[in-house]
Amino acid sequence: MKKSFVGTLGVVCALLFAAAGTAPAVGARPADSTTTVTAVDFAGTVALSNCSGSVIRTPNSQPDDPALVLSNGHCLETGFPAAGEVITDQPSSRSFSLLDGSGSEVATLSADKVSYATMTDTDISIYELTQTYAQIQSAYGISALTLNDQHPVAGSSIEVVSGYWKRTYNCNVDGFVYRLKEAGWTWKDSVRYTPSCNTIGGTSGSPVIDTTTGLVVAVNNTGNENGETCTENNPCEVDENGNVTIHQGINYAEETYIIVPCIGAGNKIDLSLPGCSLPKP
Repeated sequence: MKKSFVGTLGVVCALLFAAAGTAPAVGARPADSTTTVTAVDFAGTVALSNCSGSVIRTPNSQPDDPALVLSNGHCLETGFPAAGEVITDQPSSRSFSLLDGSGSEVATLSADKVSYATMTDTDISIYELTQTYAQIQSAYGISALTLNDQHPVAGSSIEVVSGYWKRTYNCNVDGFVYRLKEAGWTWKDSVRYTPSCNTIGGTSGSPVIDTTTGLVVAVNNTGNENGETCTENNPCEVDENGNVTIHQGINYAEETYIIVPCIGAGNKIDLSLPGCSLPKP
């Protein structure tokens, strides 16, 4: 989980990158002139104390529903959830800096609970805010980002949008990983980026946006930093036959379409809903 500032190693790596003045990497977009490319900016993204995130909605969320913020499970203010741990309806008073399209901070949003968080099978945290989508839209003119309810597509053009750094990274979905293992955690069907999404410390929790649809398809979470195998900050890939490979310098995200079936009326997490496959407590 090198993509947050949780832990000394993450802090050191992030500061080294920042000191080097690395410019945002930009990957080549598909040359097909028939492909519609959606302009991606910072509107709806947020900065956390140690990570990035975004105000998100499902296709069925309503204007008067309490707004939700998506980030990583390893970005929780209470620390990393243990392998197998699932957190639901945990009180929280966390605050988030809301960004407009240019990356300017326009408001501070507040949560009243962690609706859901885990680092088992996936790496997500979902906070429920004290404001509704309609209130945020009325006060700041900013809409939530919408989660795609379909599996992402290999080869599609994506942008990783970091509210913490106010930076974007453009690349493509290189493929999908059967199992991604890092220290004691294992994630299923993770997204592997092409190399130009060379995300750094602080980009954990950034929404991964499909540039054709403008929909969120994943949440940025880790990468292999030092070429080690299955250690913290050095995830390894495990295929269906148990074969282990590593890709130093390559980064990953966790798919978000699996969240959609688990959010019911009033934007409440309901793990008993049909089609909900998120881990249960």
